[in-house]
Amino acid sequence: MHPILVKTFGGLSRQYYFRQFFFGLIFPCMMIFAAVNSGHSIPVSGLSFAIVSTIFYPYSRFVYESVVGFIMGNNVFFVNAFFMLFVKFMTMALCWTMAIVIAPLGLAYLYFHHSRAV
Repeated sequence: MHPILVKTFGGLSRQYYFRQFFFGLIFPCMMIFAAVNSGHSIPVSGLSFAIVSTIFYPYSRFVYESVVGFIMGNNVFFVNAFFMLFVKFMTMALCWTMAIVIAPLGLAYLYFHHSRAV
């Protein structure tokens, strides 16, 4: 495999990638569920967007968690569980819909991080 692909797409641990990939599948499943129940088909452009966003979602989430971790540090907040789940779902939806824009930042970081480690 090409070293650039290994340093970028192989930069996340398998456990992290598949965990985030699993959560990223929530959104295309919701799209398919809505399409099936409405009797409409999903356009090819929508299906393509869903596939690309789902593949890039773990890298997008990696960027989001890195930025939030940098800003928040080791602080802990005690909030209502329903509020926290709502915020978590909204950030997941944002990372999924913007994965095509956000993920290249994570891929670039992983490339440079693994280039310096060698």
